[in-house]
Parts: sequence; C-alpha cells; structure tokens
Amino acid sequence: MKTHPVKEALITATPIMIGYLPIALAYGVLANQAGLSLVELTAMSALVFGGASQFMILNMLLVQAVFIELVLATFVLNFRHFVMSLSMSHRMRHYTLLEKMSFGAFTTDESFAILSTLNKAKHTPASFYVTLHLAGYFAWVIGSFLGGVIGSFIPEALGQSFGISLYAMFIALLVPPVKKEWRYGVVAILAMLLNYLFVPLLSEGMRIVLATLLASGVGVIIRKKEVL
Repeated sequence: MKTHPVKEALITATPIMIGYLPIALAYGVLANQAGLSLVELTAMSALVFGGASQFMILNMLLVQAVFIELVLATFVLNFRHFVMSLSMSHRMRHYTLLEKMSFGAFTTDESFAILSTLNKAKHTPASFYVTLHLAGYFAWVIGSFLGGVIGSFIPEALGQSFGISLYAMFIALLVPPVKKEWRYGVVAILAMLLNYLFVPLLSEGMRIVLATLLASGVGVIIRKKEVL
C-alpha cells in the first residue's frame, strides 16, 4: 500500500524533530535567562528559525552588541540558506512559484541534507515537502517555547549550563564537512584565529562578521586553486 505523502513526510521528518527539540529547549532556557520574554524568544524562533544564528544573537545581546551588528552577523551566518534554497529551486522547477517559496522559507541544513539524499521523484506531491519543512519548524518553535517556560523555574546556574549545547551544535555541524573536505577545517580555524586577533580592535559583533567573511574568502581562493 502506498503511504500518504503527509504521513510519509512526518515519518521522514521524525529524526529532524527529535534533533531539534533538545537544542530548542536549550535555546529557550538561555534566552529566558538572557532577559528575553517568553513572547520575544518564541517570536525569534518563529521569525528567524535558525538555531546557530539565534544562539549567536543571544551571545551578542549579552555583550550589548548594537542593532546593525546583530543584523550583519545574522545575514552572514544565514547566507548559506540562499544557496540551499537556490539548489532546491533548481531541482523543483516543475512546482509553482508559491510552492517553491514555501520550500525555501523553511529550508534548514537538516531538511536540505535529507532531501538531497532522498532523490524523490518529480511527481512527488508538494504536500510532502511542505509537511517535512513545517514539521521541523513547529518542533523548533514549540521546543523554544517550552525551554522558555522551563527557564523561568530552574536556577540560573543550571540554565547557564545549557550553553554547552551551542558548542555541541557547532561541532556537530562542522565535523561531517571536515571529514569530506579538509579545507572546511582550515576555514573554521582561520575564522577562530581572526576573531581572536580582532579582539582589541573591534566589537564582538563586527569581529564575527569580519572574521567570517575573510575566512570564507580564503576558502573560496583555496577551492579555486584546487579546481585549476
């Protein structure tokens, strides 16, 4: 018997939802203890929907970064979503513009990785992709809300310990690419060193932006030399 597209999408999205919930809970706890209200931290998850950038924003808020630094750092960190969305759009040319916009708006690293390996047939209903993306989205938003509620009751010292999830998340994102391409490790280390060198010169927000751009530029140069 053929599985209904929505049911199949929910089954496919289960690993994503399971992975999102603990990180979203940690974000909610940390956001609460960083001074954000329950409405504010939940709204950030609903509107930004970017785990790495949301953790980064929390850290920048704690050091009182200015608004433009928050915007630039978030834009740079989330720029990869443009690339992923363009890739998805190219593979889904036969869907309507509205459907492709909905796919792109909710695309994440995890959903993109899964869809890249599934190789679904062209006739796959749009409801499959919409459900897959929305399942992860709601898991993240609900997890953030619950984390915010929990953060109101647990001791501050215990809440701060949730910060380790940020480092765990970045390591989890970095290790797989490094295993495939050594230059990703070089870019990551270079960004770390540049960020450290800029400490006496720039604010934390601008350090993140500049270090990311310079390290990424070096990565592009390395890639071009390998191709040539």
